[in-house]
Amino acid sequence: MAAVNLANSPITQVSQTPVQTNLQPQLLTRLLLDLRGKRFSVDRENILSLPESVLLCLFPNGLVLSRQSAALSDGGDNDYDEELYGVDFDPECFEYVLTFFQHAREEFYGTPNNPGLLAAQQQLLEGGSPTSDFGPSPSQNPLLTKQAIIVLREELEYFSIPPKNGKEATDARGIANDALLELKRKCGDYLLQKRNIFTALQRNVNKENNLAEQHLIDMLCMSGFDRDDEWGYRAMEPSRCCISSIALVLLKTGIVHTTSPSGERQVTVDYNQMATAQKLLLFWRKPARKCWWDGIEVDLAGPGEPEKIIKLWARRVWTLELSLI
Repeated sequence: MAAVNLANSPITQVSQTPVQTNLQPQLLTRLLLDLRGKRFSVDRENILSLPESVLLCLFPNGLVLSRQSAALSDGGDNDYDEELYGVDFDPECFEYVLTFFQHAREEFYGTPNNPGLLAAQQQLLEGGSPTSDFGPSPSQNPLLTKQAIIVLREELEYFSIPPKNGKEATDARGIANDALLELKRKCGDYLLQKRNIFTALQRNVNKENNLAEQHLIDMLCMSGFDRDDEWGYRAMEPSRCCISSIALVLLKTGIVHTTSPSGERQVTVDYNQMATAQKLLLFWRKPARKCWWDGIEVDLAGPGEPEKIIKLWARRVWTLELSLI
Protein backbone atom coordinates (compact mmCIF):
# COMPACT_ATOMS: atom_id res chain seq x y z
CA MET A 1 0.00 0.00 0.00
CA ALA A 2 1.33 3.40 -0.93
CA ALA A 3 2.11 5.65 1.94
CA VAL A 4 -0.33 8.52 2.46
CA ASN A 5 1.19 11.91 1.72
CA LEU A 6 0.10 13.95 4.74
CA ALA A 7 1.13 17.18 3.05
CA ASN A 8 -1.51 16.61 0.36
CA SER A 9 -4.17 15.32 2.71
CA PRO A 10 -7.32 17.45 2.57
CA ILE A 11 -7.63 17.07 6.33
CA THR A 12 -4.31 18.78 7.03
CA GLN A 13 -5.04 21.55 4.54
CA VAL A 14 -8.06 22.85 6.49
CA SER A 15 -6.88 25.76 8.64
CA GLN A 16 -8.49 26.61 11.97
CA THR A 17 -10.25 29.98 12.03
CA PRO A 18 -8.87 31.96 14.97
CA VAL A 19 -11.40 32.89 17.64
CA GLN A 20 -12.27 36.58 17.66
CA THR A 21 -11.79 37.39 21.31
CA ASN A 22 -13.08 40.91 20.87
CA LEU A 23 -16.55 39.52 20.06
CA GLN A 24 -17.02 38.69 23.71
CA PRO A 25 -19.00 41.43 25.51
CA GLN A 26 -16.80 43.45 27.83
CA LEU A 27 -18.18 44.01 31.31
CA LEU A 28 -18.38 47.65 32.25
CA THR A 29 -16.71 48.76 35.47
CA ARG A 30 -18.44 52.14 35.40
CA LEU A 31 -21.68 53.37 33.88
CA LEU A 32 -22.05 56.86 32.47
CA LEU A 33 -25.65 57.95 32.93
CA ASP A 34 -27.46 61.02 31.61
CA LEU A 35 -30.39 61.78 33.91
CA ARG A 36 -32.45 64.51 32.28
CA GLY A 37 -29.34 66.41 31.21
CA LYS A 38 -27.20 65.76 34.31
CA ARG A 39 -24.43 63.18 33.98
CA PHE A 40 -23.26 60.67 36.57
CA SER A 41 -20.35 58.26 36.38
CA VAL A 42 -21.13 55.43 38.79
CA ASP A 43 -19.25 52.23 39.67
CA ARG A 44 -20.97 49.04 38.59
CA GLU A 45 -20.99 47.72 42.16
CA ASN A 46 -22.70 50.88 43.41
CA ILE A 47 -25.35 50.52 40.74
CA LEU A 48 -25.98 46.89 41.68
CA SER A 49 -26.36 47.80 45.36
CA LEU A 50 -29.25 50.19 44.67
CA PRO A 51 -32.81 49.16 45.60
CA GLU A 52 -34.64 46.98 43.10
CA SER A 53 -37.48 49.51 42.84
CA VAL A 54 -35.04 52.30 41.97
CA LEU A 55 -33.23 50.13 39.41
CA LEU A 56 -36.56 49.37 37.76
CA CYS A 57 -37.20 53.11 37.36
CA LEU A 58 -33.68 53.73 36.06
CA PHE A 59 -33.65 50.80 33.63
CA PRO A 60 -37.24 49.78 32.80
CA ASN A 61 -35.96 47.63 29.91
CA GLY A 62 -33.32 45.89 32.00
CA LEU A 63 -29.87 46.76 33.30
CA VAL A 64 -27.05 46.36 30.77
CA LEU A 65 -23.62 45.77 32.31
CA SER A 66 -21.66 44.93 29.15
CA ARG A 67 -20.41 47.14 26.35
CA GLN A 68 -23.10 47.06 23.67
CA SER A 69 -20.70 47.87 20.82
CA ALA A 70 -18.16 45.17 21.71
CA ALA A 71 -19.18 42.97 18.78
CA LEU A 72 -18.46 45.85 16.41
CA SER A 73 -15.11 46.68 17.95
CA ASP A 74 -12.37 47.29 15.42
CA GLY A 75 -9.53 47.62 17.90
CA GLY A 76 -9.35 51.38 17.50
CA ASP A 77 -8.43 53.96 20.09
CA ASN A 78 -12.06 54.70 20.98
CA ASP A 79 -12.97 51.19 22.13
CA TYR A 80 -12.62 52.06 25.80
CA ASP A 81 -14.69 55.26 25.75
CA GLU A 82 -17.59 55.14 28.20
CA GLU A 83 -21.00 54.65 26.65
CA LEU A 84 -23.66 57.16 27.66
CA TYR A 85 -27.03 55.82 28.81
CA GLY A 86 -29.99 58.19 28.78
CA VAL A 87 -32.25 57.72 31.83
CA ASP A 88 -35.58 59.42 32.54
CA PHE A 89 -35.18 59.80 36.31
CA ASP A 90 -34.91 62.75 38.68
CA PRO A 91 -31.15 63.49 39.00
CA GLU A 92 -31.50 65.08 42.45
CA CYS A 93 -33.36 62.03 43.74
CA PHE A 94 -30.66 59.77 42.28
CA GLU A 95 -27.96 61.86 43.98
CA TYR A 96 -29.84 61.68 47.29
CA VAL A 97 -29.94 57.87 47.11
CA LEU A 98 -26.26 57.57 46.09
CA THR A 99 -25.14 59.88 48.91
CA PHE A 100 -27.18 58.07 51.56
CA PHE A 101 -25.93 54.65 50.48
CA GLN A 102 -22.31 55.87 50.39
CA HIS A 103 -22.50 57.29 53.92
CA ALA A 104 -24.19 54.12 55.19
CA ARG A 105 -21.51 51.98 53.55
CA GLU A 106 -18.66 54.00 55.10
CA GLU A 107 -20.27 53.99 58.54
CA PHE A 108 -20.71 50.21 58.52
CA TYR A 109 -17.57 49.01 56.74
CA GLY A 110 -15.34 51.90 57.75
CA THR A 111 -12.68 53.83 55.89
CA PRO A 112 -8.89 53.44 55.81
CA ASN A 113 -8.63 55.85 58.75
CA ASN A 114 -11.74 54.86 60.69
CA PRO A 115 -12.91 51.28 61.35
CA GLY A 116 -16.63 50.80 60.89
CA LEU A 117 -19.32 49.06 62.90
CA LEU A 118 -18.63 45.71 61.27
CA ALA A 119 -15.18 45.52 62.88
CA ALA A 120 -16.74 45.79 66.34
CA GLN A 121 -19.36 43.16 65.50
CA GLN A 122 -16.87 40.39 64.77
CA GLN A 123 -17.47 38.93 68.21
CA LEU A 124 -21.08 38.25 67.20
CA LEU A 125 -19.87 36.22 64.24
CA GLU A 126 -17.34 34.18 66.18
CA GLY A 127 -19.97 32.72 68.48
CA GLY A 128 -23.63 33.38 69.16
CA SER A 129 -25.58 33.19 72.37
CA PRO A 130 -27.53 29.93 72.74
CA THR A 131 -30.59 32.00 73.70
CA SER A 132 -30.48 34.10 70.55
CA ASP A 133 -32.89 33.78 67.63
CA PHE A 134 -30.11 33.62 65.05
CA GLY A 135 -30.42 29.87 64.50
CA PRO A 136 -27.58 27.34 64.57
CA SER A 137 -25.04 29.74 63.08
CA PRO A 138 -24.82 33.55 63.43
CA SER A 139 -23.48 33.72 59.89
CA GLN A 140 -26.96 32.80 58.64
CA ASN A 141 -28.27 36.19 59.78
CA PRO A 142 -27.32 38.77 57.11
CA LEU A 143 -28.13 41.65 59.48
CA LEU A 144 -24.88 40.88 61.31
CA THR A 145 -22.67 41.29 58.27
CA LYS A 146 -24.58 43.73 56.04
CA GLN A 147 -25.83 47.27 56.42
CA ALA A 148 -29.63 47.22 56.11
CA ILE A 149 -31.55 50.19 54.70
CA ILE A 150 -35.33 50.58 54.59
CA VAL A 151 -36.46 52.10 51.29
CA LEU A 152 -39.92 53.68 51.14
CA ARG A 153 -41.11 55.34 47.93
CA GLU A 154 -44.36 57.07 47.03
CA GLU A 155 -45.76 57.84 43.58
CA LEU A 156 -48.61 60.31 43.96
CA GLU A 157 -50.89 61.19 41.04
CA TYR A 158 -53.40 63.94 41.81
CA PHE A 159 -56.62 65.05 40.13
CA SER A 160 -58.12 68.50 40.69
CA ILE A 161 -61.88 68.99 40.47
CA PRO A 162 -62.57 72.72 39.93
CA PRO A 163 -65.72 74.49 41.16
CA LYS A 164 -68.71 74.37 38.83
CA ASN A 165 -68.88 78.11 38.20
CA GLY A 166 -65.14 78.68 37.86
CA LYS A 167 -63.10 79.73 34.85
CA GLU A 168 -61.29 76.41 34.68
CA ALA A 169 -62.30 74.36 31.65
CA THR A 170 -61.10 72.28 28.71
CA ASP A 171 -61.70 72.82 25.00
CA ALA A 172 -63.32 70.43 22.55
CA ARG A 173 -60.09 68.44 22.29
CA GLY A 174 -59.79 68.08 26.05
CA ILE A 175 -56.92 70.57 26.34
CA ALA A 176 -56.91 72.49 29.62
CA ASN A 177 -57.11 76.28 29.49
CA ASP A 178 -54.70 78.52 31.40
CA ALA A 179 -57.00 78.78 34.43
CA LEU A 180 -57.17 75.00 34.79
CA LEU A 181 -53.40 74.64 34.35
CA GLU A 182 -52.87 77.24 37.07
CA LEU A 183 -55.27 75.36 39.34
CA LYS A 184 -53.33 72.13 38.81
CA ARG A 185 -50.05 73.90 39.60
CA LYS A 186 -51.49 75.27 42.85
CA CYS A 187 -52.77 71.84 43.83
CA GLY A 188 -49.36 70.37 43.12
CA ASP A 189 -47.65 73.03 45.24
CA TYR A 190 -50.09 72.33 48.08
CA LEU A 191 -49.40 68.59 48.06
CA LEU A 192 -45.67 69.14 47.65
CA GLN A 193 -45.56 70.96 50.98
CA LYS A 194 -47.20 68.02 52.78
CA ARG A 195 -43.93 66.28 53.52
CA ASN A 196 -44.96 64.15 56.51
CA ILE A 197 -44.69 60.49 55.53
CA PHE A 198 -47.52 58.91 57.50
CA THR A 199 -50.20 61.65 57.57
CA ALA A 200 -52.12 60.43 54.51
CA LEU A 201 -51.94 56.75 55.47
CA GLN A 202 -52.96 57.50 59.06
CA ARG A 203 -55.90 59.50 57.72
CA ASN A 204 -56.95 56.45 55.72
CA VAL A 205 -56.56 54.25 58.80
CA ASN A 206 -58.82 56.54 60.83
CA LYS A 207 -61.37 56.61 58.02
CA GLU A 208 -61.50 52.92 57.17
CA ASN A 209 -60.35 51.48 60.53
CA ASN A 210 -57.83 49.39 58.60
CA LEU A 211 -55.82 47.42 61.13
CA ALA A 212 -53.38 46.10 58.51
CA GLU A 213 -52.38 49.65 57.56
CA GLN A 214 -52.00 50.58 61.22
CA HIS A 215 -49.77 47.55 61.70
CA LEU A 216 -47.65 48.69 58.73
CA ILE A 217 -47.14 52.13 60.31
CA ASP A 218 -46.29 50.58 63.68
CA MET A 219 -43.82 48.12 62.13
CA LEU A 220 -42.02 50.86 60.18
CA CYS A 221 -41.82 53.10 63.27
CA MET A 222 -40.38 50.23 65.30
CA SER A 223 -37.80 49.50 62.60
CA GLY A 224 -36.27 52.93 62.02
CA PHE A 225 -38.89 55.55 61.15
CA ASP A 226 -40.48 58.09 63.51
CA ARG A 227 -44.15 59.00 63.27
CA ASP A 228 -43.28 62.62 62.52
CA ASP A 229 -40.66 61.80 59.88
CA GLU A 230 -40.72 63.63 56.54
CA TRP A 231 -39.80 62.41 53.09
CA GLY A 232 -36.08 62.61 52.46
CA TYR A 233 -36.69 63.79 48.90
CA ARG A 234 -39.96 64.99 47.34
CA ALA A 235 -40.45 66.69 43.97
CA MET A 236 -42.88 67.22 41.12
CA GLU A 237 -42.40 65.19 37.96
CA PRO A 238 -42.00 67.41 34.86
CA SER A 239 -45.14 67.97 32.76
CA ARG A 240 -47.20 65.63 34.92
CA CYS A 241 -49.62 65.89 37.84
CA CYS A 242 -47.39 63.54 39.77
CA ILE A 243 -45.17 63.85 42.86
CA SER A 244 -42.38 61.37 43.59
CA SER A 245 -41.06 60.91 47.11
CA ILE A 246 -38.50 58.67 48.77
CA ALA A 247 -37.31 58.12 52.33
CA LEU A 248 -34.29 56.08 53.44
CA VAL A 249 -33.51 55.02 57.00
CA LEU A 250 -31.11 52.57 58.57
CA LEU A 251 -32.85 49.49 59.91
CA LYS A 252 -32.85 49.20 63.70
CA THR A 253 -31.37 45.74 64.15
CA GLY A 254 -31.06 45.80 67.94
CA ILE A 255 -27.26 45.79 67.72
CA VAL A 256 -26.10 48.50 70.12
CA HIS A 257 -22.57 49.92 70.05
CA THR A 258 -21.28 51.56 73.22
CA THR A 259 -17.93 52.76 74.53
CA SER A 260 -16.75 51.74 77.98
CA PRO A 261 -15.06 54.22 80.37
CA SER A 262 -11.74 52.72 79.32
CA GLY A 263 -12.46 53.55 75.69
CA GLU A 264 -13.17 49.97 74.59
CA ARG A 265 -15.98 49.50 72.08
CA GLN A 266 -18.65 47.09 73.25
CA VAL A 267 -21.51 45.46 71.35
CA THR A 268 -24.78 44.16 72.80
CA VAL A 269 -27.87 42.79 71.09
CA ASP A 270 -31.53 43.43 71.84
CA TYR A 271 -32.96 40.14 70.59
CA ASN A 272 -36.57 41.38 70.58
CA GLN A 273 -35.59 44.24 68.28
CA MET A 274 -33.54 41.84 66.17
CA ALA A 275 -36.60 39.61 65.75
CA THR A 276 -38.61 42.62 64.56
CA ALA A 277 -35.86 43.62 62.15
CA GLN A 278 -35.70 40.12 60.68
CA LYS A 279 -39.34 40.46 59.60
CA LEU A 280 -38.21 43.19 57.20
CA LEU A 281 -36.02 40.62 55.41
CA LEU A 282 -39.24 39.55 53.67
CA PHE A 283 -38.86 42.72 51.59
CA TRP A 284 -35.24 42.10 50.61
CA ARG A 285 -35.13 42.02 46.79
CA LYS A 286 -38.93 41.66 46.91
CA PRO A 287 -40.49 45.14 46.91
CA ALA A 288 -44.06 45.26 48.18
CA ARG A 289 -46.59 47.77 46.87
CA LYS A 290 -49.68 49.33 48.34
CA CYS A 291 -52.14 51.60 46.52
CA TRP A 292 -55.02 53.67 47.84
CA TRP A 293 -57.10 56.72 46.98
CA ASP A 294 -57.07 59.78 49.20
CA GLY A 295 -59.65 62.55 48.81
CA ILE A 296 -59.49 65.92 50.57
CA GLU A 297 -60.89 69.42 50.19
CA VAL A 298 -58.47 72.35 50.11
CA ASP A 299 -58.95 76.10 50.01
CA LEU A 300 -56.71 77.58 47.30
CA ALA A 301 -57.89 81.18 47.71
CA GLY A 302 -55.11 83.74 47.79
CA PRO A 303 -54.76 86.55 50.34
CA GLY A 304 -57.84 88.78 50.23
CA GLU A 305 -59.70 86.45 47.84
CA PRO A 306 -63.01 84.74 48.58
CA GLU A 307 -63.00 81.09 49.62
CA LYS A 308 -62.17 78.67 46.81
CA ILE A 309 -62.74 75.07 47.84
CA ILE A 310 -61.23 72.46 45.52
CA LYS A 311 -61.85 68.73 45.71
CA LEU A 312 -58.47 67.05 45.39
CA TRP A 313 -58.09 63.34 44.75
CA ALA A 314 -54.75 61.59 45.02
CA ARG A 315 -53.80 58.07 44.00
CA ARG A 316 -50.89 57.04 46.19
CA VAL A 317 -48.67 54.03 45.48
CA TRP A 318 -46.18 53.04 48.16
CA THR A 319 -43.25 50.73 47.50
CA LEU A 320 -41.51 49.19 50.52
CA GLU A 321 -38.18 47.44 50.18
CA LEU A 322 -35.15 46.41 52.22
CA SER A 323 -31.66 46.83 50.79
CA LEU A 324 -28.55 45.09 52.10
CA ILE A 325 -25.18 46.61 51.17
